[in-house]
Amino acid sequence: MCGIVGGIYQSNITSLLVDGLKHLEYRGYDSAGLVILTHNNTLQRIRATGKVTNLENSINSTAINGTIGIAHTRWATHGKPTTKNAHPHICNDNIGVVHNGIIENFLALKAEQQAHGYNFTSDTDTEVIAHAIHHALKNCNTLLEAVQKAITSFEGTYSIGVISPANPEHIIAAKSGSPLVIGLSNQGNFIASDQMALLSITNQFIFLEEGDIADITLDSVTIFDKNGTQVKRKTKTSKLTQGEISKGDYAHYMQKEIFEQPQAIADTLESRITKNKVLVSAFGYNAETIFKKVERIQIIACGTSYNAGLVAKYWLEDIAKIPAHIEVASEYRYRNPLILDNTLFVTISQSGETADTLAALKAVKERNNNIHSLAICNSAESSLTRESELTFLTHAGIEIGVASTKAFTTQLVALALLSVAIGKCRQQISTKQETIIVNGLKRLPNLIAKTLKQEPQIITLAKTFKDKFNALFLGRGAMHAIAMEGALKLKEISYIHAEAYPAGELKHGPIALIDKDTPVIAIAPNDELLDKLKSNLQEVKSRGSQMIVFEDEASNVEPMEGMNIIPTTHNLGRITAPIIFTIPLQLLSYHVALIKGTDVDQPRNLAKSVTVE
Repeated sequence: MCGIVGGIYQSNITSLLVDGLKHLEYRGYDSAGLVILTHNNTLQRIRATGKVTNLENSINSTAINGTIGIAHTRWATHGKPTTKNAHPHICNDNIGVVHNGIIENFLALKAEQQAHGYNFTSDTDTEVIAHAIHHALKNCNTLLEAVQKAITSFEGTYSIGVISPANPEHIIAAKSGSPLVIGLSNQGNFIASDQMALLSITNQFIFLEEGDIADITLDSVTIFDKNGTQVKRKTKTSKLTQGEISKGDYAHYMQKEIFEQPQAIADTLESRITKNKVLVSAFGYNAETIFKKVERIQIIACGTSYNAGLVAKYWLEDIAKIPAHIEVASEYRYRNPLILDNTLFVTISQSGETADTLAALKAVKERNNNIHSLAICNSAESSLTRESELTFLTHAGIEIGVASTKAFTTQLVALALLSVAIGKCRQQISTKQETIIVNGLKRLPNLIAKTLKQEPQIITLAKTFKDKFNALFLGRGAMHAIAMEGALKLKEISYIHAEAYPAGELKHGPIALIDKDTPVIAIAPNDELLDKLKSNLQEVKSRGSQMIVFEDEASNVEPMEGMNIIPTTHNLGRITAPIIFTIPLQLLSYHVALIKGTDVDQPRNLAKSVTVE
């Protein structure tokens, strides 16, 4: 989603801001801009639509110099992606603001501000923030006081950075429902929506908590909580490095991240299994006590994480013998669900900042104190981990590509471990069963490495999609969720309309879509549903469709004209199969996108972290 970077620096900050914006490009955006408080104590702003390089080109043709500034990459919510709607927004040459989030009552605030004589130059909700702070400053002694007063009128979510000639040595930052970090350096202090924006200048960070407001100068940071009380927040040393966010020898981040999966899964398993056993304590020091009390599971997630949760439903009920339900967070939070005691709410999010997932968890906690919560997340300092009773961190490393790959497979590993851990605590899984599953998980890195060697064959298949506009994915059981993930990847980055169905549902409608111009991709593991799937494939082929079947080598799907069969691997179990069959679907989507000529890492209209509704 939108990205923020700002700071107070010992020398000209312009290039540092631009560099920070470039490291936030993965979040998804349609315009970019910055405003500098110049040496003449005036606000100088430059904005551009499109990529950060467009902004950089505009800066290079303009003399702009100052040590204090804020910058932003915008993903349009209110107002079209135009220059006038790009951030930063300025009020009367005296207040400069960048903002992530949504001000839900902006229309009421706008009407009130217009009555006070304020003119609006954009269609955004953000502009009301600048005017509100400007209005408050008339009766306040400092910019900090003005921001503290102004935000009391905001409804919605925000992280903001504010500068003003009225307080020329300060940046004010505030957070409510949208992530914001402070970077500390002996060369100055900085703000960003993501620590990756600041790794070139520091690895020391303060992660602001809900409702925090920070007053930042060149050599000091003072933080106040939502009640206005001055507080201390811990400084944490980031283990991330600039090298981790480079593409290396790969053409795209997505390709790099696909090939990083063997290591990511090995890292996620490390210290979570020992002597063929799953360590329940990997989910938290009191996880065992909680898991013994839990009577049902409710999974809440969005997008790719939702697909991971769908797979986990099969595992939890099959292995742990516990009822498991899953729902899209954006729907769950707005209905009136029956929340029973002793439910474990499992939230899944790569970033830990997914707005709907976070809001759903908060709503559940407010309604019932007798539930437990577990976050499966890739970010240790995220809002979701702070809201959750238990946390399991996937060790996928940084994922830049908008289309999730290694985050998804490490989430599946985490959910497999959870299924075993709960099964153990409920005495529903034997030592022999646990050993078999753990040994299967240990095999995953090598199995994935072997599967990745199929890339040349998949490149050939991808060429057949050059003129395709629709595709169907089929799977049965847990493989239906993997088919959904494959369809999501294809539509995300190639813009081909793709849908996934349980293969057994073909005759209930989807079979009407099948023709020679609609390729059908099927997943054929060697399991108890294989014979039924083979019958479904016969039904598809008789309609003249081009077919691609990814099969277990032992599945022995009968070749037919117009059918490409790709043996993926063999001897896969109920845990390893969904993870392994994900890999060729990722590669297929990637190479189809290359053929289609789309922006693989930053597909249109999408953002990496959906931090607003």
